Amino acid sequence: MIELLSIDLSNYCSKQCSLCYNHSRREGNTLWKPSEVIDFASDCIKHGVKAVSLGGGEPFEYEGVFEVIEALYTQCYLSVTSNGLPLEDAKIWKSLCQHKPDKIHLTIHQPDNDEEVSRVEKRLIEIESIGIKPGLNLLVGADKVEYAKDVYARFSKFLKSDQIILVPQRFSNTPTPKQLASVAVGKPFQSPSCLLKCQRPTNFCSVSWDKKVNSCSFAGGKQPLGTLDYKGLINALEKVEWRSC
Repeated sequence: MIELLSIDLSNYCSKQCSLCYNHSRREGNTLWKPSEVIDFASDCIKHGVKAVSLGGGEPFEYEGVFEVIEALYTQCYLSVTSNGLPLEDAKIWKSLCQHKPDKIHLTIHQPDNDEEVSRVEKRLIEIESIGIKPGLNLLVGADKVEYAKDVYARFSKFLKSDQIILVPQRFSNTPTPKQLASVAVGKPFQSPSCLLKCQRPTNFCSVSWDKKVNSCSFAGGKQPLGTLDYKGLINALEKVEWRSC
């Protein structure tokens, strides 16, 4: 049974990081209409999905994101993963204040960039001030472990360990599990479940911007949704030939 559902609303992102697993770019696209996202996620929730995460691309650059948030917030635990840059826009911030998800995770892609680190820190504090639980996705490359340690210690002053996810960089410059653990200085930490061993999740599903599914956001071999409902999700998953990313 799928309990956790991740939906990439688009592969459009003006930040356009070269290491993006979704290959998001400024000229990106989407096949999702807001009404389709709402109807699809709502049907999945009726069939046992407990938490929905909206990503991208950059979800706050997706037209209709607040319509989606407003519709799904009352039905499940709703989170959004963002780089946070669109939230610097007063109009978007005002809309967020009116249409709040349960949680927002902001991502730091460059722990050695103090401007990015400071921007995300300030915005997470502001997110908490309007009643949304803040979270941090900290991307860790093998060559940035020491910088990541400093960032982890800095954000641990106002975030708990379950609010910080250490994300190993893929598909190159990937840190070892020991290097990733060193970022938290020997304390318990959150990371993707595949850190020690690649294995197919049993309760999670990732749906991409082009309406394809797999049990992992990074893995290839995604299969298209035949129908935009829970049955279509399960049917597509059954066609996936699982392989490591």
